[in-house]
Amino acid sequence: MSFLWALPAVRPLAAPADDGPGNPWFSWQYIHDNADTLRSALLYHAGMTGRAVIVALVVALPLSIVAYWIKPLTGPILALSGFLYTIPSLALLSVLAPLIGTTTDVTVLIALVLYALLVLVRNALNGLTQVPAEVRDAALGMGYGRLGRLWHVELPLALPSIVTGVRLATVSTVALVTVGALIGKGGLGELILGGFRNNFYKAEILTGTILCVALALALDLVLAGIGRLLTPWARRRTS
Repeated sequence: MSFLWALPAVRPLAAPADDGPGNPWFSWQYIHDNADTLRSALLYHAGMTGRAVIVALVVALPLSIVAYWIKPLTGPILALSGFLYTIPSLALLSVLAPLIGTTTDVTVLIALVLYALLVLVRNALNGLTQVPAEVRDAALGMGYGRLGRLWHVELPLALPSIVTGVRLATVSTVALVTVGALIGKGGLGELILGGFRNNFYKAEILTGTILCVALALALDLVLAGIGRLLTPWARRRTS
């Protein structure tokens, strides 16, 4: 029997509403009455996104460095990350949930990490391969070994591409977290799914959607600012 049949029903945040004037798309009263629940869902969503992107970055950077140093492994690493990205999210959750459990965050976290790998690996690898050959030769002439050249020259120059990958992975992860609502680990996605189950309660659906979009935009702006702070040479070059 599929694990989805065993899932508990999502508890509505308010009484079911009929379609019509009494079921508006936006309601300050709904936000006021459910402020604590909305805050908890938003914090959970942001925390799950942050954990997934950080873990994915820790895995993706070594993979991209290996693909950069050992050319025969570049194709297999990119192919593997690309294959993982093509697996439908519902299918991946349906495989992971029975193995790991539907009551733990780890199930959703693993899925999110696997989906973020492709973007992070590709962008990090592109940044490393775009380091000019004359810069690498100059670093070699200064006595840098492979690790020293990577740490002091190649990774700093690849940083703008890496930050771009982190931004893309973060925005996509914010969207994918909502799928976790199917096993009760979806943050703001539980509001959206709950609204549909709660007799198409529009205020619940739209509030969850707006908060999800706002979270993605806010995180993207924060990461863009961090990227500018970490790459002052890129700002001077643009000017």
